[in-house]
Amino acid sequence: MLLDTLFKILNLSVKYQEIITIEPGKRCGKPCIRGMRITVYDVLSYLAAGMTTQEILKDFPYLTKEDIQACLGYAADRERQLLITQS
Repeated sequence: MLLDTLFKILNLSVKYQEIITIEPGKRCGKPCIRGMRITVYDVLSYLAAGMTTQEILKDFPYLTKEDIQACLGYAADRERQLLITQS
C-alpha cells in the first residue's frame, strides 16, 4: 500500500510538468494551468478552503481532474525541493 502511494506521488511529480506552465507575461509569471489564467495557487486555495475536486470542476468546467492533480503534484514537488535546499 505504501509503495503504491509513493508510486502515485512520483508519477504526479513528473506529469505536472506537462500541465503547469509559467509565462512571464501571464499572471506575473505565476504557475498556471495549461497556459490559462487560473493559477496553481488559485486551485490550492480552493482545496484548502474545503472545496472538493468535483466542486472545483463544476465551477471551472475547463479544468480537468488531472489539472487539479497536477497542482497538487507541483506543490508537493516544490515543497520537496525546499526541504532538500534547506538541508
